[in-house]
Amino acid sequence: MAKKPPRDDVGDQDLTVRAPKDSAAGLPGVMHGLRAAGAQMGVRRSALTLLKMNQADGFDCPGCAWPEPIPAHRAHFEFCENGAKAVAEEATLRRVTRAFFAEHAVADLAGRSDYWLGQQGRLTEPMVKRPGATHFTPIGWDEAFTLAADHLRAIEPDRALFYTSGRTSNEAAFLYQLMARAYGTNNLPDCSNMCHESSGVALNSTIGMGKGSVTLEDVHRAKLIAVVGQNPGTNHPRMLSALELAKKNGAKIISVNPLPEAGLMRFKNPQKVGGLVGGGTPLADLHLPIRVGGDLALFQAIGSLLLSWGTVDEDFVASYTAGFEAYADALRELDWDLVHAATGLDRDQIEAAARLFAGSPATIVCWAMGLTQGRDSVATIREVVNVQLLRGMIGLPGAGLCPVRGHSNVQGDRTMGIWHEPPSWLGALGESLSLPMPARRGYDTVEAIRAMRDGQATVFMALGGNFAAASPDTGVTEAGLRSCALTVHVSTKLNRSHVVTADPQTVLILPCLGRTERDVQASGEQFVTVEDSMSCVHASQGRLEPAAPQLRSEVAIVAGLARHLLPDSTVPWETYAEDYRSVRALIADTVPGFADFEAKVRVPGGFTLPHPPRDDRRFPTPDGRARFTASPLEVLTVPPGRLLLQTLRSHDQYNTTIYGLDDRYRGVKAGRRVVFVNPDDLREFGVADGDVVDLVSEWADGERVAESFRVIAYPTVRGCAATYFPEANVLVPLDSTAAESNTPTSKQVVVRLRTR
Repeated sequence: MAKKPPRDDVGDQDLTVRAPKDSAAGLPGVMHGLRAAGAQMGVRRSALTLLKMNQADGFDCPGCAWPEPIPAHRAHFEFCENGAKAVAEEATLRRVTRAFFAEHAVADLAGRSDYWLGQQGRLTEPMVKRPGATHFTPIGWDEAFTLAADHLRAIEPDRALFYTSGRTSNEAAFLYQLMARAYGTNNLPDCSNMCHESSGVALNSTIGMGKGSVTLEDVHRAKLIAVVGQNPGTNHPRMLSALELAKKNGAKIISVNPLPEAGLMRFKNPQKVGGLVGGGTPLADLHLPIRVGGDLALFQAIGSLLLSWGTVDEDFVASYTAGFEAYADALRELDWDLVHAATGLDRDQIEAAARLFAGSPATIVCWAMGLTQGRDSVATIREVVNVQLLRGMIGLPGAGLCPVRGHSNVQGDRTMGIWHEPPSWLGALGESLSLPMPARRGYDTVEAIRAMRDGQATVFMALGGNFAAASPDTGVTEAGLRSCALTVHVSTKLNRSHVVTADPQTVLILPCLGRTERDVQASGEQFVTVEDSMSCVHASQGRLEPAAPQLRSEVAIVAGLARHLLPDSTVPWETYAEDYRSVRALIADTVPGFADFEAKVRVPGGFTLPHPPRDDRRFPTPDGRARFTASPLEVLTVPPGRLLLQTLRSHDQYNTTIYGLDDRYRGVKAGRRVVFVNPDDLREFGVADGDVVDLVSEWADGERVAESFRVIAYPTVRGCAATYFPEANVLVPLDSTAAESNTPTSKQVVVRLRTR
């Protein structure tokens, strides 16, 4: 039997801390995943649903974007513990009805935790909070569309913001950007701006493609894999299976992370008997406990050693690259004292890593948000590219660059044009539909928050996601949302953004189908498509009955709003909503790489998009060559008595969705307001393990405070600390962003611990 949602908001009153784990998954992972699924879906529904997850004839996991093996090699249980939790959250039997909203005033909901809000269940019908109202009340679909369209037509298009979450399908994302641009704006901020933009900027400027250059088969064939600024055991657990197979095939693995992470110590594969009852597989051959933000210095040092040892692939460098001499000249002046200060590593540790790079015939470097959310993130990723170029590790089997994306279709959304910059194919799309397209650059996420704050944007719409919880500078973000005349949220479940409201504001909640549910339109049953981290595009089709009869698909919601907003448009919105094949036909005619889209995506497992650097070492840069770059090495100075804080996920969450209040691998149970600090730092500061402190970040415009965090003595690097987002987002100022990408610096926050 599924359990009822919690009535009380328990907070951290029962928080306990135990020793962290030294292995991931195994039988405990299976049990926790199944227990979460059973609590939300019941046993029978869980079995029927999970067996279709990540299968060629099923639905794509709504969690991470790690790719699946080819259909012939997929297991019957092709999901991880956190994938089971993600599906449980969506396919839950809990329901949020009009009776719930009648019982709970907006002020009551605004005082609840993110966890409590999410646990209440699936939204069942459109709801509105009108000016002066204390409660949300039901509203019909046509009235909701008319209300939103009236607000949008009353303002200039550039005063509206159209945000997108990474779980949105290709079809819905393409129509959404088409609606926004047909309306007249490129204001299409998205979650990539907050997480992965640094990777795109760095890769576009060096190899000419903003995507990674490897496939899953490359990971299996690699001889060296460096996992940098990433915790696969929690954030991409199925990656551990790929790393295990690579180890079996002879690979070495380097882990670069300020914290030791259980998944990279030892993996107990739940698909194998040895993983369930045996000792599992040790994964990392070398762990580098790097200081937060020290990765740029590390890769400069590795590059310097490779040059001095004469282990450069000179043929590749001469044939395919530019800028080598300037890069080599810069590294000849490398200051090893600065390297040590930046990384916290000694030369022997760095040389051990460099020897592995020098001796590997096939190397992949993987990274995630540990590299993308710092002041020098773009330069850091360029240094990763430099090292791979030195060794000729692009366009080679088992080698390449692997930015591991977060949400399940965040890469696909960008491919579909969810971008504040006009994509290269936008002119062709406008010509094919006889529509003028806006040329002016739109707002990214940080700029969108500023625009709301400054009164330059007055309508905010979100296709999925939880903008208030995901964004930096929580107070500023929430004030910006409250200042809008209208906010519109297309969602499956209740979240923080819905209840950040003030008068005289209108708020619309438009409930949509989830990935797990059947989508039947006028032409029959539909499927959608997604793109994973490695550019594979494949179908996703839910099988469950919708949570409520009033739910509409994201495609139908976007098309319905577009019809009301643009009544004179020649775009056949109704046709697109009735048959998603018509959307895919338009994509095939517009977006490079999608020719014969319908036929290719109907092949089990889908197809991989072209990637010239990977496919034949062609680099679509201005001069046709991959570029070496040289960047200054500047150590981030931390004043005495302060720590360099990074935000991260607990094992019981995915992005802003909180599955539970435990972080099993780090030893935390029944609580989230914790901060992990090295024991030696605690002794120096006179703070005891178990004390409760406020986290205070100091900036030119004043302090920001996150209150009441329980201190945990933890084996992180000295001078560094870690805590969970979104609770710590309040500490990150809106204007503290990475150079070039404008991504918030959530992995580099200088804080002090203020005892209470």
